[in-house]
Amino acid sequence: MFKDKNILITGGTGSFGKEFVKYLLKNCDPKRVVIFSRDEFKQYEMAQEFGGDRRLRFFLGDVRDKDRLYRAFYGIDYVVHAAALKQVPAAEYNPFEVIKTNILGAQNVIEACIDNNVKKVVALSTDKAAIPINLYGATKLCSDKLFVAGNSYAGGRVTRFGVVRYGNVLGSRGSVLPLFLKQKKEGVVTITHKDMTRFWITLPQAVELVVKAFKYMTGGEIFVPKIPSMKMIDFAKAIAPEAEIREMGIRPGEKMHEVMIPEDDARHTREYDDHYRIIPEFLDWKAPKEFGNGGKPLPEGFSYRSDNNSWWLTEQELLKIIDELGLNAI
Repeated sequence: MFKDKNILITGGTGSFGKEFVKYLLKNCDPKRVVIFSRDEFKQYEMAQEFGGDRRLRFFLGDVRDKDRLYRAFYGIDYVVHAAALKQVPAAEYNPFEVIKTNILGAQNVIEACIDNNVKKVVALSTDKAAIPINLYGATKLCSDKLFVAGNSYAGGRVTRFGVVRYGNVLGSRGSVLPLFLKQKKEGVVTITHKDMTRFWITLPQAVELVVKAFKYMTGGEIFVPKIPSMKMIDFAKAIAPEAEIREMGIRPGEKMHEVMIPEDDARHTREYDDHYRIIPEFLDWKAPKEFGNGGKPLPEGFSYRSDNNSWWLTEQELLKIIDELGLNAI
């Protein structure tokens, strides 16, 4: 699908962007992969990391700047929208800035993609967008809605939009793993609550989900992977079995358990072997029968939460993943 194609990643110097670029350059033989981001130094570091591969290009720009997006998206076939402001406390303290990037930036990306005839767009979301309790989650929910509705705005044009939603990424820049490994050396690991649970996914799995979305999307679906849950206290004990575990209390804007498919969304969700697809409720661009082929409806009252998950990560499985991904060296 990506062979000889032009792919652009907004926010592409982040953890996901680097992993996706590795996948593309190794497996897909793209014509050009464009990294669109704001930080020139991170772009310099990434260029060095990839050894100056001639297929890799770097564009400085901000998703807030619609004119720059229009220029960057010219001739692009596929876009992954990964750019976002993601820190929960920073979002609460700087709400206007987060809205400009996460919501207005999403609108800019949608309009630039439609007007440049980009074929397919996949936006990265988060479990915090489902029943949000903090501003970051609320802006990502709004972004998700915009990308789904973007299929209506495209009208008769070729552009189609989809979303992927997943939980905590092991080893990413915002992951708790580096903190726990640092605290392990100090002898005390801090958690917020002993009963707190989270979904866990690896960067390669996140990339696989995005590729799946590009391959199977009709336009408007939210793809949710089937991934394991784990209690934070078990996560901490697996990382630092000899350390003292100290409970600090739930932080502002933090949930006890995360949700990826609320019960109300489950009524229009289809289940597949390794993922779910939330089907859009407002279908102004496609007939309902075109969605969900091969999937099965979910039972009444279903919700996909980190505490009612049927798949739980054991300490041994976690350590094996960390070892296989080389994350012990973080």
